Amino acid sequence: MAGDDATTGSGESSSADDNRRADLRSLRIGILYVLLAVAGYQMAGWLFHNIRGFLGMLFLAWLASVTIEPVVDRLERLGLRRGAGTGLVLVGTILFAIGFIAIFGALLADQLAQLLGALPDALSRVTEWANRTFGTNFATGKDLIKITPETIRDLAEKYTPGVLGIVSTLVGVVFQAATVLLFVFYMSAQGPQLRRTISSWFPARQQKIIATVWEISVDKAGGYVVSRVILAACSAVATGIFFLVIGVPYWLPLAIWTGVVSQFIPTLGTYLAIALPAIIAAGAHPLDGVWVVLFGTGYQQIENYILHPRITARTVSIHPAVAFGSVIVGASLFGAIGALVSVPVVAVIQAIVETYGRRYELVHEEGGESEPTPETDDQPN
Repeated sequence: MAGDDATTGSGESSSADDNRRADLRSLRIGILYVLLAVAGYQMAGWLFHNIRGFLGMLFLAWLASVTIEPVVDRLERLGLRRGAGTGLVLVGTILFAIGFIAIFGALLADQLAQLLGALPDALSRVTEWANRTFGTNFATGKDLIKITPETIRDLAEKYTPGVLGIVSTLVGVVFQAATVLLFVFYMSAQGPQLRRTISSWFPARQQKIIATVWEISVDKAGGYVVSRVILAACSAVATGIFFLVIGVPYWLPLAIWTGVVSQFIPTLGTYLAIALPAIIAAGAHPLDGVWVVLFGTGYQQIENYILHPRITARTVSIHPAVAFGSVIVGASLFGAIGALVSVPVVAVIQAIVETYGRRYELVHEEGGESEPTPETDDQPN
């Protein structure tokens, strides 16, 4: 009996040691996983911080490629090779930009330089007029914008680069532009081949999903950008003609500012776009500022009820708060490029959610009849 007890005690002690060793091994493995997770998180953060500029250019190239893809598809259906069609579209776009700069570049640069120089005086005159008209006591003159010759000299010494800095900056800009154009060309010219390559790694069901998502991305993101460019061009042309007729100074840069800002900055863009021309016009003639505001308000109604529904019929409607939030997030992650591509990306995500999402009938909390809600029964396979 004593031997049996000793054997039992020895077995229990051995089992307890095994359990402790297993627990210790599990603890070590858990600590190792935690350390690996922390190291992976730090590595991912470091990697994202260092390549986010490249990722931003990649997003911009993707956005440009899906924008021109409908035109490239049409040229391909007409018998032109896809690579040649993509090159033709890119060359045409570049020639248009060069032609615009050749025609309006000198005028635009001259008016823009004068505009920047006249802006402080215009703000002072508008503030003085508001004080006289409404009895306010806003700061004017030197108290409005405190810029002294010493301040200008310090800013010039701080931000004006030397010859080497100008050359390196120019080389960097040219390299980034060439990189974006290269990615745009390959993403558009080899778009179908890229889609087939990606789809070949997945089963048939997932291949259909990839094809649907790809089609949605091209349709919604490309349609969004094209519609915004058309609306910006219409707004810039109409605004420029109006400014030229009533004699608003610096009409060309102000018209371009109004068209671009009103279309590519969600929610606040409409007000920011018309505020600067109104201030400049009121600085020359206070009544002209009123006419600019009235024109901006009237044109906005025409755009909302006539132009916008027809031009953006195929694009998705994004809630203003969501669009504004996406711009803030995109700018914080990728800078100016992120702010530019954020809304089309959100438009694609929203379209995908609407395609594959499912809605149900709403049930009242107090036991009333359910409120019918459209339910998407025809989900893609």
